[in-house]
Amino acid sequence: MKKLDVYDPAMCCSTGVCGPQVDPVLVAFAADLAWVAEQGVAVQRHNLGTEPQAFAANAAVVKEMEAGMDRLPLIAIDGHIVSTGVYLSRAQLAAKLGLAAPVQLAVAPASSCCSPKSGCC
Repeated sequence: MKKLDVYDPAMCCSTGVCGPQVDPVLVAFAADLAWVAEQGVAVQRHNLGTEPQAFAANAAVVKEMEAGMDRLPLIAIDGHIVSTGVYLSRAQLAAKLGLAAPVQLAVAPASSCCSPKSGCC
């Protein structure tokens, strides 16, 4: 089983659904990690604010952080860092993990029986 570790910068929560402004990137990434887990990958997130020992225990993570805090988030697969400084998309995660590409659902444009100016809606 593959293992994916995410080393997040210090934040109040990993989902981005906290505080007055929701970060859509974090919301999407949390959903993407849930999808990865459904594919059989062991996923673990580490928050610098609440789990500094997880960072300190990994020499590669410490080395990246010494190069600058802008290196966070770090994404590691089976102990090897594969991404720094960005949250990968679902397709990027799938490619790095060797998973089948996720199915992109096509959203049909909304149809309307009347024009917006007609006043019927």
